[in-house]
Amino acid sequence: MKHLLPLALLAACADPDPAPPASLTLSPNGYRADGDQCRLAFETESTVEYLDDAADLVACPADMENLGVFALDTGGVEVARIAGYVLYSVPVR
Repeated sequence: MKHLLPLALLAACADPDPAPPASLTLSPNGYRADGDQCRLAFETESTVEYLDDAADLVACPADMENLGVFALDTGGVEVARIAGYVLYSVPVR
């Protein structure tokens, strides 16, 4: 028990973590083609502020090797990083 006391004190003194984001709801299909790691992101509590009727909201894994290429190819602009994904607003018009 004496080993747990310092941990409990540290936890009590630490700043509380912000609430975790609602899980992302992603399309089961790749955004540009089957097998694409990027997926269309649907409206959730975490994404609602990034939705735009003139753009698709696309989530790509943050560790994806070619994130820069995706942004260049699609004209996507990074708008957020949530739950291990980078969210891009990709213009459709």
